[in-house]
Amino acid sequence: MTKRIQAKHKIDRRLGVNLWGRAKSPCNKNRSHAPGQHGMNRGKLSDYGTQLRAKQKLKFYYGSVSEKQMRKYYAEAIRRQGDTSENLVSILECRLDAVVYRMKFVPTVFASRQFVNHGHIEVNGQKVDIPSYMVKPGDVISVKAKSKELPLVMSACESNEREVPDYMEVDAKEKKGTFLRAPKLADIPYPVKMEPNLVVEFYSR
Repeated sequence: MTKRIQAKHKIDRRLGVNLWGRAKSPCNKNRSHAPGQHGMNRGKLSDYGTQLRAKQKLKFYYGSVSEKQMRKYYAEAIRRQGDTSENLVSILECRLDAVVYRMKFVPTVFASRQFVNHGHIEVNGQKVDIPSYMVKPGDVISVKAKSKELPLVMSACESNEREVPDYMEVDAKEKKGTFLRAPKLADIPYPVKMEPNLVVEFYSR
């Protein structure tokens, strides 16, 4: 087992949920206690602990989003009109690595970050290698011509494990998609329940 897979499993067990909906997650086993020697003796979380857990779930789900970036997204979510928690998840879903993952060009959010970093993705015909790049409605995301036949891309596009959400359109054959709109919380196909309202409470403390 690679260190990356071990790290994902550790996160799943720590949070007590199958965060990415993977078949091999340790949370699919019926464990009645948290990991560690004293897992059975852990009491009920405080309000702060509950908010922190919600923040960790959301942050870890998107791979390698730093705390500095999360606070930046929170500040932007406050600045925008409307519900702050809805704004926060909408901003996270507009990240280029999240969009590439949703379009099923790669199998995981971790692979998506690396795929973008290595220059395999174009936005409106121009190479973009910044995973945190903010995609706008109407932007066309495509896999570079030389990268379309990579085994990673082919297997992800052919997989039936996930569906492309309705806030984007994808041509799986051409490995190209259009980001139609920024989604609401109810539109986002999270494998587990996310509570961005608690994340907002955490950062507003």
